[in-house]
Amino acid sequence: MNKFFLLLPLCLIGMLCFSGCHDAPSSDKQTILTGRIKVLVDESLAPIVQEQLEVFQHSYVNAEIELVFMPENRVVNDLINDSAEVVVLTRLLRPDELKFFEARGFKPRVSQFATDAVTLITNITTGDSTITMEEVLGTLRGEGGGRPLIFDNANSGTVRYLKELANIETFPAQGVFALNSHSDVFAYVHDHPGTVGVIGLNWMLKPDSISRKYLRVVRPMSVKNLPGNPGDDDFYLPTQSNLALDLYAMERPVYLINAEPRYGLGMGFAAFMSGERGQRIVLKSGLMPDSLPPRQIIIRKN
Repeated sequence: MNKFFLLLPLCLIGMLCFSGCHDAPSSDKQTILTGRIKVLVDESLAPIVQEQLEVFQHSYVNAEIELVFMPENRVVNDLINDSAEVVVLTRLLRPDELKFFEARGFKPRVSQFATDAVTLITNITTGDSTITMEEVLGTLRGEGGGRPLIFDNANSGTVRYLKELANIETFPAQGVFALNSHSDVFAYVHDHPGTVGVIGLNWMLKPDSISRKYLRVVRPMSVKNLPGNPGDDDFYLPTQSNLALDLYAMERPVYLINAEPRYGLGMGFAAFMSGERGQRIVLKSGLMPDSLPPRQIIIRKN
């Protein structure tokens, strides 16, 4: 069903381009390729969404999209409170959250455009750069014996994700700490060998200027999954190929959720990210695209 909704705006693009020859589009007019919207983004996904927007707005100059990066909890709260209509998250809305939209007579449109990974990082001076999910979950449950886990933000999507994996409501008093940002995690792991940072893969692949200076001393860890799950036979890095083969233990989908009650710019942006150009951007970024872009192989006769 989602694929149907994504094909519709792609068909409309040609119509809009044709009509633009007679009546130049304006950012004051709300269509799937023009207008102004605000998109709230889980801050762990900032680099990939920023890349998508830069290419999109270069192609569609009358589209003005403001990206606002914030922790996952705030993104969902603002969406439900009608402060924004388009968001990018690593989870779907829950039934109780969907009730706010059902009461208004519609259901948000959802499109997955990438797969990200919750990434564990450690100081390179630490001898062991491998870790098992048994150790990770044991630390989260307060069982002791594991290395300290350092999160980016108490309200982040990585915190929510690992709480769900561990089946816990709150973190233990010891062994788990939440800071203020992903760059704080890089800095902490840099300064405290033996700790394990928890970030989104996107920030490891596309660090900002603050985080980049720590990369010489920080590296991603290889993870072994729980027995009976894919990736339980060895330790796997959060690479694109391991995500494609379902070998990395902590992968998570990336969704654009569009709660516009009409066909607007949010639909156009979703169609772009799920289309061939957007998927190529995801592929180049190091994340796993939802659908692999086709490759043309030209065979020439000698």
